[in-house]
Amino acid sequence: MSLFDDAQAESSLIEHLVELRARLVRALIGLGVVLLALLPFSRAIYSWLAAPLISQLPLGQTMIAMNPAGAFFAPLKLTFFVAVFFSVPWLLYQAWAFVAPGLYQREKKLAFPLLASAVALFYIGCAFAYFLVLPAVFHFLTTFKPDVIAITPDANSYLDFVLAIFFAFGASFELPVALVILVLLGWVSPKQLSEGRGYAIVGIFILAAVLTPPDVVSQLMLAIPMCLLYELGIIASRAVAPKPA
Repeated sequence: MSLFDDAQAESSLIEHLVELRARLVRALIGLGVVLLALLPFSRAIYSWLAAPLISQLPLGQTMIAMNPAGAFFAPLKLTFFVAVFFSVPWLLYQAWAFVAPGLYQREKKLAFPLLASAVALFYIGCAFAYFLVLPAVFHFLTTFKPDVIAITPDANSYLDFVLAIFFAFGASFELPVALVILVLLGWVSPKQLSEGRGYAIVGIFILAAVLTPPDVVSQLMLAIPMCLLYELGIIASRAVAPKPA
């Protein structure tokens, strides 16, 4: 390789690093703006998140904080995660703007719909968890507990529990996108996915048992949608599978 080629390669690397830095700065600025906009509403956001559990508790009962700092930091921690949640499209756009120039036209046509679908499915999974799963789980847990036990939830423990539920459902709802990517990479075919349906269902129920709390309600409410999403992934993979030569 000539000195000219070395200099050109070094210049190209520097340009990519400068572009990467610019995209990271823009991503962080966008996240910071959203976070600052949400901070005044941190207590209201936490009250909204706590609503599914509070509605199942005896009238007048609220959460507790095991230490004074917990009552202060729990809403702030939640607000940060909510800011990240709402900033995902902007963050992914910055990642896309950095990667897209190096992609072929066919790769761009496939990557953008997959990216948009992944974001939409993650949001749908989180909404499903908040509006359907959490009320059902808390109703089940509070209804079938012994009468001699009073539930006094800790604010930080509740936050960690709910965030884990959101992540479990948001990530699990990405199943169709994951299947499509596997097919595009040539690792599996739609036919193999269809023939392996039985094994997949068993795996889904095992995964649901691992990702959710140890109650049958949340496990079923994750496993059943994932089985449906598996079928959706098979349908979508057939549409994008490379045609045989």
